[in-house]
Amino acid sequence: MADKKVKNVFVEGPITPEKIANSIAHHQVKTNIGAHDIFLGQVRADVIEGKTVQAIDYSAYEEMANKVFHEIRESAFDKFDLTCMHIYHSKGLVKTGEICLFVFTSSAHRKEAMEACRYLVEEIKAKVPIFGKEVFEDASFQWKVNQ
Repeated sequence: MADKKVKNVFVEGPITPEKIANSIAHHQVKTNIGAHDIFLGQVRADVIEGKTVQAIDYSAYEEMANKVFHEIRESAFDKFDLTCMHIYHSKGLVKTGEICLFVFTSSAHRKEAMEACRYLVEEIKAKVPIFGKEVFEDASFQWKVNQ
């Protein structure tokens, strides 16, 4: 792991549909890929104590979080026969209905791509130190546990 560069996975604000579409489009030239799997995490309009979530304001100690993302990424490459993998997570304000997490795996076969994608999402949720502050319609907020 030490010889590979740690990538910055953070995107300011929501992950746009255009970013997702461009990621998919760039893989059309990779003809050794037979399957992709995608996970999109979207901010929900949960109702908590009678107040509706309008957005989540994400923050992280980026250097530490990127290191954990890197470790998870490398462990997935070790566990699964992947051709390619992309992970992006929002920082800053993401409104309800917008995308905050994008995990994209590619492999020669669907089983590997699908299992790797699920593995990555579960590992990210369990291990990466990202904090979300739920912002309600009355501008009040509460800290959200990584879920």
